[in-house]
Amino acid sequence: MSTSVAHPLDPLTADEYTRIASIVRGEKGFDGRAKFTSVLLREPEKKLLAKFTAGKVKLVDVPREANVVVLNRVDGQTYTGIVSLTEDTVSTWVHREGLQANLSAEELEEVHEAMIVEPRVIAALKKRGITELDLVAIEVWGYPGNLIPEKWAGKRIGWTDVWQKAQEDSNIYANPVSGLSFVVDLQDMTLLEVEDRYEVETAEGVMGEYQPIHVPGQLLRTDVKALEITQPEGASFTLEDNVLTWQNWSMRIGFNSREGLTIHQVGYEDGGEVRPIAHRFSFAEMVVPYRDPSPDHYRRTAFDIGEWGLGFMTTSLKLGCDCLGEISYLDGVIHDWNGEPKVIENAICIHEEDDAILWKHVDPTNGAEVRRARRLVVSFHATVANYEYLVYWRFYMDGNIECEARATGIMVTTRFAHGQQPATGTLVDVDTYAPYHQHFIVARLDMDVDGAGNSVYAVESYVPPVGPENEHGIAMETRATKLLTEADGKQDPNWDTQKAWKVVNENKTNRLGVNTAYKLIPEAAFPMLMHKDAPVLKRAGVMQHSLWVTAYDQDENWPCGELVVQSTTDTGLPKWIEQDRSLENTDVVLWYTFGINHITRQEEWPIMSVDKVAFWLKPVGFFGRNPSLDVPPTPADGKGGSCHT
Repeated sequence: MSTSVAHPLDPLTADEYTRIASIVRGEKGFDGRAKFTSVLLREPEKKLLAKFTAGKVKLVDVPREANVVVLNRVDGQTYTGIVSLTEDTVSTWVHREGLQANLSAEELEEVHEAMIVEPRVIAALKKRGITELDLVAIEVWGYPGNLIPEKWAGKRIGWTDVWQKAQEDSNIYANPVSGLSFVVDLQDMTLLEVEDRYEVETAEGVMGEYQPIHVPGQLLRTDVKALEITQPEGASFTLEDNVLTWQNWSMRIGFNSREGLTIHQVGYEDGGEVRPIAHRFSFAEMVVPYRDPSPDHYRRTAFDIGEWGLGFMTTSLKLGCDCLGEISYLDGVIHDWNGEPKVIENAICIHEEDDAILWKHVDPTNGAEVRRARRLVVSFHATVANYEYLVYWRFYMDGNIECEARATGIMVTTRFAHGQQPATGTLVDVDTYAPYHQHFIVARLDMDVDGAGNSVYAVESYVPPVGPENEHGIAMETRATKLLTEADGKQDPNWDTQKAWKVVNENKTNRLGVNTAYKLIPEAAFPMLMHKDAPVLKRAGVMQHSLWVTAYDQDENWPCGELVVQSTTDTGLPKWIEQDRSLENTDVVLWYTFGINHITRQEEWPIMSVDKVAFWLKPVGFFGRNPSLDVPPTPADGKGGSCHT
């Protein structure tokens, strides 16, 4: 990322992180025990941003601010505030009594280090015959606030898994120590309780290793030939600082510790004019409830974005391994919990991909006319404990946008006594099961279709009754229902009617007089499949519906609330829509919930091949005709031939 700020939406720089920490400590009198769990750019109001884009105000006229979350480890209290980099001051500061700051990678490490030398932990492990402590991993999870026993009320606590590696360089998640957990006070890293519920012996033949060196008798395939992707003239896109342009597309690339990759000001050049499509794309939350009520799993729910942060968990990408072809990378600048900058090299990958046929027709007289498709891909990868999440935003030559998420990594497993397999998971190894669970990913789609004045319609196909105008019963029509207020904005797919949602600018028309629009095509949506009183549902109401539509508010960014660690109730979307604001001809935000209903499989053990889920945004009347008519024919060979015949 750029080391200087040239635009109000540029990510926070390394110098700015250092300044923010200094300002907060100076004004609030904090010492080194005050930890910065979250520092995020507070993006400027859209009206002011529009003036900057139009050249009516200068960069210095746009306030540069950051939203800050601080955990004071002196007393365990959480504070949130807004820091003005323009004024070098803390402009607002709130003590969030009873609420907990987000978790940190540093706490994850501290828990293991503190517990592995705790005498009661050592004794519990020894009781099970585990004495090689260098091979033990103790991994903390956030404790759901509405499941915390009264005796620990008010504490910042976590509960742990315990894993035992077979040897130093083997799979950390291969051998769960089932039935054993530790409850930890995260404030001072002390052990609150040893939960030694049951013990099962490891059966003969268990094998949870995936590295070839540790898999007995594993032979690698010998018929995999080299595959190279080259662009002798270079890539077709340009990247200047954070501005990415490709074909007719333009956008700004950002990155922060909570969401990871963000994409701003998405537009498409049409007739010499860059027409806006969206103000901002990102993943705003990822809720992963495990659907196994057993003692090992009833508390196991992760808020991978609100608790841990995809940006904090982003990993560096490597050419030929994670990305293939003519690649451009962007680094990600985040912060540690002392507020100091930390650089993730090659955090974001940008490249082009071939995508087979864009369009084709073979005419008896004129011969074949064919165009090959390409797509621009912007991606990043995050490792959250045992899982990897790979996120891809793809932009196509015909104006389509696809968002795909892939899950891979290693499933959580549990051992059971022979013949006593639970019904809430799949047998994946000898006397070992992987519990069923779900991944609810919330994409935040801040749409600006030809400008900020948009309305949203639910569009469904239906069969009109048989009659004089439908004599044979074959007619199919569509109906569009306008979502008038936020109460209407709670929506779910209907596969029987092929329901989708259209974001329409009723102030603009295409060449045929039709209002311009983009349609959200729902895919990978699934029901929550849980009781209405389930504790996790009270914390993550976003799971109740596949789509929520709200009127834009600068401070409404996190669908389950800003502070979700140990939350008991949801302060996000269900609370916001109580305002029931109008959705007509206004600035709308779509919150699309999609993901994986993970019914675990044996073929996913000991490591998962990627599970892919996606959704689409497609132009519907935005262009009035196929916008890819200007794509030139592709040379068919190296001798000057063409795909046009």
